[in-house]
Amino acid sequence: MLVNGKQGNSISIRDRGLLYGDGVFRTLRAFHGKAQHWTLHYQKLQHDCAALGITCLDSALLTTELDHLLTQYPDGAVKLIVTRGLVMNGLGVRGYAPPAQATPTHIWDISPLPDYPVDRATIGIKARLCQLRLSQQPRLAGVKHLNRLENVLAAAESNDADIAEELLMDAEGNVIEGIRSNLFLVSRGKLVTPDLSRCGVAGVQRDRVIAWAAQHNMALEVRDVGLDEVLHADELFVVNSIIGMWPIRELEQRYWSDFPIATQIRHDLNEQDVR
Repeated sequence: MLVNGKQGNSISIRDRGLLYGDGVFRTLRAFHGKAQHWTLHYQKLQHDCAALGITCLDSALLTTELDHLLTQYPDGAVKLIVTRGLVMNGLGVRGYAPPAQATPTHIWDISPLPDYPVDRATIGIKARLCQLRLSQQPRLAGVKHLNRLENVLAAAESNDADIAEELLMDAEGNVIEGIRSNLFLVSRGKLVTPDLSRCGVAGVQRDRVIAWAAQHNMALEVRDVGLDEVLHADELFVVNSIIGMWPIRELEQRYWSDFPIATQIRHDLNEQDVR
């Protein structure tokens, strides 16, 4: 683990990331010493830092640190955390209002890749709907900020080992995303993904699938998606930077067994990954 570029595993108890969840993070996959889609992740980091008014660290600095980390740990799940940190004199300031000047804290961590069954990508997964409903906050929508308590509570609802992912809805009944993934549907010949302008997290893999649709002239809609449409879709799949893509084969006593579009997208994105 690196904390502000140095080996370590501790931060100040007055760091605003700890006190208020005042920060953002990215999670990416490292394979054979290469951080997959680092440029896209850095662009997301810039966007999310700007949304919170946090100074984003320089790309060259982070890239150098990441390269150093990957020489020691060439494979794994890499997490980068950036918090608003501390004020310039190193002392925290009480209260929610962010200080006019602060020194961001950044932390690199790498863990072994989860040992997921390989066939999840081909035969699909079993999913469930969460009881918890996401709150709406447009100013934070799409941002991968450190306050993920809704996801924590949703993940605690079930301990069924057969459930590989859980889908979240908002208070209005729109299906938004998975607890740790973005959702896509194939419906009436179109690719559809939920609108994330009010809540949810916009991931890099979501952007890659959207780009794939544009490259292959496949109609794509970003809009509100109701549960009935999800349950009657031709295909469902979820994506994130660690799992890649998993089709959904079972959800709320609905079953799917054929995933031609998801299979093609997964194949093409995997081909890009190995170039």
